[in-house]
Amino acid sequence: CILIDRVCCFFMQCAVSRHRTMMNITNKAPVSEGAFVAPSASIIGDVRIGKASSIWYGCVLRGDVNYVSVGSGTNIQDNCLVHVGKTNRKGKVLPTIIGNERHSAVLHGCTVEDESFAGALVRHDTRIPSGEVWGGNPAKFLRMLTEEEKAFICKSATSYSNLAQVHAAENAKGFERIEFEKALRKKQAEKEKSTWVLFVKCHGHNPS
Repeated sequence: CILIDRVCCFFMQCAVSRHRTMMNITNKAPVSEGAFVAPSASIIGDVRIGKASSIWYGCVLRGDVNYVSVGSGTNIQDNCLVHVGKTNRKGKVLPTIIGNERHSAVLHGCTVEDESFAGALVRHDTRIPSGEVWGGNPAKFLRMLTEEEKAFICKSATSYSNLAQVHAAENAKGFERIEFEKALRKKQAEKEKSTWVLFVKCHGHNPS
């Protein structure tokens, strides 16, 4: 957009992002109730996201030829890719199903159950049972989660849900609010600098 004043002696130009966080595919529309979706993420087609889940910056969840289902309290972290498979050698229909309170990487036409951890490329027709750790490219079973790790995953899921609310509030701010807070921070920095200069003048040395 371009703003020009009446006498054309001043103008401001700013880029307008054409990125669509939520995008339909024909009659398939993403559904996210009470979830945080970062502005730079892409949720496309038949994607269902559970309550208190978070889809972080740069993620792509693509439900174009099949559906993607994300449970509650799940975090799909930065730059993760989740997509689906319509056909394969076994002739199966392959959606991608992600359970509750879990963590994702690159997932393709697979099922990841509750309270599990996948930090790798998970290929189509793969099922990761609850309580397992998978890694590698393609992902393979590594070991079972310890009880301590299971407790940490549940705690981490809650922490990410809370953090997502902070990010959602920040991303919801309008231009005027952002500029106001920027000016406020600048004013505070100048005040702190003035106080420091006065302190040095009064004491004649730098205490640090």
